[in-house]
Amino acid sequence: MNIYTTDKIRNVVLLGHGGCGKTSLVEAMAYVSGLTTRIGKVTDGNTISDYDKEEIKRKFSITTSVVPLIWQDCKINLLDAPGYFDFVGEAEEAVSAADAAIIVVSGKAGVEVGTQKAWDLCEKYKLPRMFFVSEMDVDHASFRQVVQDLTDLYGKKIAPFYQPIRENEKFVGYINVCKMAGRRFTDIGKREECEIPEYSKENLAICREALLDAVAETSDEFMERYFNGEEFTFSEIRAAMKFNVCDGTVIPVSMGSSTELRNIHNLMNDIVELFPSPDKKSCNGINMKTNEIFEANYDFSKTKSAYVFKTIVDPFIGKYSLIKVSSGVIKSDDTLYNQDKDAEEKLNKLYIMQGNKPIETTELHAGDIGAIGKLANTKTGDTLSTKAAPIVFGRTEISKPYTYMRYKAKNKGDEDKISQALAKMMEEDLTLKNVNDSENRQTLLYGMGDQHLDVVVSKLEEKFKVSVELSKPKVAFRETLKKKADVDSKYKKQSGGHGQYGHVKMTFEPSGDLETPYVFEQIVVGGAVPKNYFPAVEKGIQESVVKGPLAGYPVVGVKAVLYDGSYHPVDSSEMAFKTAASQAFKKGFMEAGPVLLEPIVTMTVTVPDKYTGDVMGDLNKRRGRVLGMNPIAGGKQEVVADVPMTEIFGYSTDLRSMTGGSGEFSYEFARYEQAPADVQAKEVEARASETAE
Repeated sequence: MNIYTTDKIRNVVLLGHGGCGKTSLVEAMAYVSGLTTRIGKVTDGNTISDYDKEEIKRKFSITTSVVPLIWQDCKINLLDAPGYFDFVGEAEEAVSAADAAIIVVSGKAGVEVGTQKAWDLCEKYKLPRMFFVSEMDVDHASFRQVVQDLTDLYGKKIAPFYQPIRENEKFVGYINVCKMAGRRFTDIGKREECEIPEYSKENLAICREALLDAVAETSDEFMERYFNGEEFTFSEIRAAMKFNVCDGTVIPVSMGSSTELRNIHNLMNDIVELFPSPDKKSCNGINMKTNEIFEANYDFSKTKSAYVFKTIVDPFIGKYSLIKVSSGVIKSDDTLYNQDKDAEEKLNKLYIMQGNKPIETTELHAGDIGAIGKLANTKTGDTLSTKAAPIVFGRTEISKPYTYMRYKAKNKGDEDKISQALAKMMEEDLTLKNVNDSENRQTLLYGMGDQHLDVVVSKLEEKFKVSVELSKPKVAFRETLKKKADVDSKYKKQSGGHGQYGHVKMTFEPSGDLETPYVFEQIVVGGAVPKNYFPAVEKGIQESVVKGPLAGYPVVGVKAVLYDGSYHPVDSSEMAFKTAASQAFKKGFMEAGPVLLEPIVTMTVTVPDKYTGDVMGDLNKRRGRVLGMNPIAGGKQEVVADVPMTEIFGYSTDLRSMTGGSGEFSYEFARYEQAPADVQAKEVEARASETAE
């Protein structure tokens, strides 16, 4: 592939609801641009961007892939991001590397939750964007309805560029709204002029008005002319469009058919003409040597720097670090410095990724996207630069996983292999976490939702040949006491020669501090228990609080006081007093009104206004206490509630089905509270049967 300078590069991410046609659009663009000679289909599992076995099996995108196309002597780096919410981390990585976005909307399904989430992601990263309404060849596809819905949501900045011409339920041509001219398709990428059909004129007037409204909003002069009834010329409309698409004040709406390759050429023309090259975007890091801000700004004349926005780790194709060059020109024989890891990395080869196919290249200019193979120390989020000017860029903010399951190896002895496989997968997927919960003797897998964890299990089996089974995780309860108990405990053992003798009198009561397992005091008078045995008594308590007598959970908030006892000058030992204290603790704890404490999390749920009632009702069912509601931008509410940890299992799935996928939640541990009697009884019984097994 040729070398492209910064002004000839367009980095475009494809976003949208799962199943809206993003991958099919990539196939159509690849074919029309001459990259491929056949059109792959998601259903056939032979597309460029969905190459992973899991994607082929499930027929939807799981990871972001890069497909570079050449059009009008420009290089368009297409980033095909997954639309399903469980793989949002991939979309976030793709957006961080893009300079503009195409939000794909199905002409049949219309504006969906994923459409709005894609918009929100573009807003967060301030990306210029356009909408592409796909599936215009399908019966009941309605471009007019999509434009109407988008205008209702986002206002007058929505500007339809084209209007479909349909005859006998077939998509046969389009009207260019800027030129007010009809075009009929004759062949792939070819069309001829045609009359604007009478039946299209009413809709065209609406589209034209929406477009001119958007153009008029771009300047006071245009607004005045618009109100005076003056017409804008095609070149004025196009010039206004270029300027205002870049600053986000105009959002074009295009349309077409990926399967019939209709209007794809216009979409690619618009990408090249209306979307900005990388050097139109600011990009700042910090020079760690001078501690000054480094304005990279995708300037090829500055010192070399690149940001690693994604990592591919695959047992079949190896490890590739996907980079976006932030400044300078990176060459295949460079030695780059990773400031984050304080390590130098020698590049042997530089690649352009075409799906999963690495194509060697000699250099990458600022703003371009490529890949480096087999970097030993570099991970996603790291910066590569030179040792003379070590630069660090801010890391992309990736969504945090809150859905988790317990996992176990199906085959004994596979634990190490599973751990290594998960480490590789976590390098690739920053929304995946592997946590060892030693307290409950369980290993936990965190992901963005049940489907995400299901894919992880499947990948472990398919790629790494290890099997795990998922189950409901245990919750970390605590045990404490509510009353005071006075205990007399004697440990006496005679077994020839020296015996064992330890005798303690102790009280156990709440300490009032649930952060600390126990407080130990001694008020022994007259040497009833010699001082040198006090540490042994405390050791007995210290070991006992690790696994409480009620249900085997850690004990908190206990005050243990040694006030009397007795000893034997020959048979007493540290071990005997430790055992006597341990027995005293078990007996005293069970006599002092033992209770289970359950962990409480403070949960924040963000939902559109219309779902607030359903969400609050559901939180009440989960024993949640709603603390407050805050209205936020975009007609949404933020519901804050305290919810017991035991009740949030499966919440991700329930919230999605309740809100059609539009709800989001996060939580953090708040405190421990006494569990209700029924929850305590159930838990004690469950632990007893576990121990019996």
